[in-house]
Formats: sequence, C-alpha cells, structure tokens
Amino acid sequence: MRRGDLLVVRAQPAHRELLVAVAAAAYARGARHVETEIEDPLVAAARFRSGAKNAIGARSSWETKRARTLTEPESALLAIAGEGEPGAFDGIRPALLAADQGAVQKRLAWFRNAMLGGRVRWCIAGWPTEPWATTVYPELESFEAQQRLARDLVRFCRVDSGRGIDGWVEHVKTLEARARRLTQMKLQGLELRGPGTDLEVKLAANTRWLGGRERASGRLTSPNMPTEEVFTSPAPAGTRGIFRCSRPLNFRGRTIDGIAGSFERGRLVTLTAAREEDRELLTAFVDTDRNARRLGEVALVDRTSRIGESGRTYENTLLDENAAAHIAFGDGFANTRGQGGPGVNRSGLHLDVMIGTDDFEVTGIAGRGRRVPLISNGLWQI
Repeated sequence: MRRGDLLVVRAQPAHRELLVAVAAAAYARGARHVETEIEDPLVAAARFRSGAKNAIGARSSWETKRARTLTEPESALLAIAGEGEPGAFDGIRPALLAADQGAVQKRLAWFRNAMLGGRVRWCIAGWPTEPWATTVYPELESFEAQQRLARDLVRFCRVDSGRGIDGWVEHVKTLEARARRLTQMKLQGLELRGPGTDLEVKLAANTRWLGGRERASGRLTSPNMPTEEVFTSPAPAGTRGIFRCSRPLNFRGRTIDGIAGSFERGRLVTLTAAREEDRELLTAFVDTDRNARRLGEVALVDRTSRIGESGRTYENTLLDENAAAHIAFGDGFANTRGQGGPGVNRSGLHLDVMIGTDDFEVTGIAGRGRRVPLISNGLWQI
C-alpha cells in the first residue's frame, strides 16, 4: 500500500477481526479509503431458496463499477478466505449454483482477464474461522482448533521465525528464480505422472513461467499468501491423457472427493466424482462456458511444500492447491506469454484441481525431444 491508495477487502462476516486489522494497517500505510465488500453465504443461499428465476445470475450495477475502479493503478483488492457458514448451499440444485456462478463470471470475464493479466493488484489470504478450523482439526475443541490453524497459516507464510517479513520475501524470491529457470529452458511440453494421472501437456514457444511475486500496475504483488507453486498456461489444444485428483476440492462451500477425468485433443471429455450430485455440479459448471473444458493452468509443487508436509487436507483451494501440483480448467494467464506466438485459453471460469502426490513425476520435453527431469520422486530436480 502507498499513500492515497484505495483498498477493497472482500470478506465474510466471520472474518471481521482480520477485516478490522487489515483496515487499520492499510490506513497506517496511508490508504485514502478502505472499502468492505461483505459476502454472506446465507444471504447468497437465499437467492436460490427464495428468489425468482430472474435472481439467478443477477448482481447490482455497482459491482461492475467497483471492478472497473479496481483496474486503476491506485486500487487494490484483498480477498479473505475461510468458510464461515459451511453447508449454506446444501440441498440447492447443482444446476442452479452453476448457472448463477457461470453467468456472473461471464459478465465479469474482462475483470478476471485483467486480474490474471497483471492489470489488477490483488491478493487472497486465509483466516481461521471456527467452522473451518474444526473441519481441519476435528479432534480439538473449537478455540484450540482455531489457534492450531492460525499457527499453520503463519508458518506457511514463513513469518513464524521472528524474522518478520524477511522469511516470506526469501521464499518468494526462490520461487521467482525457479520460474525464471523454467522459462529459460524453453520447454515444448510436460509429462505429468502419478497415481491415476498420465497427462501430456504441450507448451507454446513463447511460454513464461511465474511464481512467488508478479508485477501488477507496475508494482510487485503476491497474489496468494501462502504460495508454493510455479505455474504457466499450456497450449489450449495440447493436452491429452487421464488425471485423478489427489485431494478433494472445496467448491461453493461443499467438499468434492474422487474427481477424475480424461482429455483428448485439448478438451476434457470425461469427468467423474465420488458422488453423482458432485459430478453433476462440476459438469454443469464447466459447461456454462465454451472453453472451460480446456486447461488454463498447470502448476508445479513438490513434496517440500509446508502445506503438503502437514499431511492435512485444508478443504480450501488457497491452501490445498499449494500442497500439490495442480491443473486448472478454464481461463489462462495472459502474462505467461512473451512477445509473439499463440495466446492462452480464454474462458469466464477458472477451476483448480490437485493431482500431485509425494511420488509425483514431471518431465519436461525440450528441443529435439530431449527429456529433462523436473520433479522426480516428488522432489524438484532443478
């Protein structure tokens, strides 16, 4: 934050303690204004339980105006994660949830493109709500569970050693260096191998890898706190093979297990989940957008990830995607391309699923078909 900046904080009622602390810190840094955007899951669920047909996908006109303001250099967005009302959407038809989210994301696709293209300063970070903490630590009483989850978040962000922010900066610089090395290798493709996963992913000639920090509106930002990944966007039509998720997905307040599927000629052709209603929800969601069945991201994480080392599933994409290598259906990152050459997949949706394991293998395909081990037995080789 700099003097005169505008900060928008997107949070749930359960995040109020952090919301107040963030506002105080932003004002202390000279923020001109801190605006709160409260998203109450129970109010959102009322749309489906009591609203008419025209309520699905509807939002206020000032939501778009706020989004346009956030593309200005002096503006920034902080989103706080941590479920405050688990089960708020239980019993609501998957098709309705998918239609609502799909309609909103299509309408604001330009804003997502601005975020993923480095034209918006944004960050997402976690707060240990009581419902979330007791889900992660069911064996503990609620307050102790919150304390444990809080300690986890602090440790994952590398600010637990008495060094202040230095541990975080050192960590993200390591990720940046790894991303630069992968970019310099000019890989033409990747092979991803693990239990139930055998994927071949093509990369464009102008591919750039990112990780740690990125530039947005001319300033260095860390979009995810914590983070363990280096990532890029593959060639949209260049994925084939099968995958099986190694961790559950938390989606619209529900936990989805057993996700698996297959790709042919760059498109997702089969998609399954442990429960039929979850499969219906995911299928309905990706089918709201023409290009959502193509890959927009491949992200590499090895088994030294502090989140992965914990051995716990956090049932929150912010954390679980940084525990293991993952792929994402839908929109790609425009800033993963250099000058010239093909672009990334364009979609109004972006959905991450985790496929990495402790024995995950990633091989890079370089010029003349040369094979380069990137991750072997779950560990980085570069």
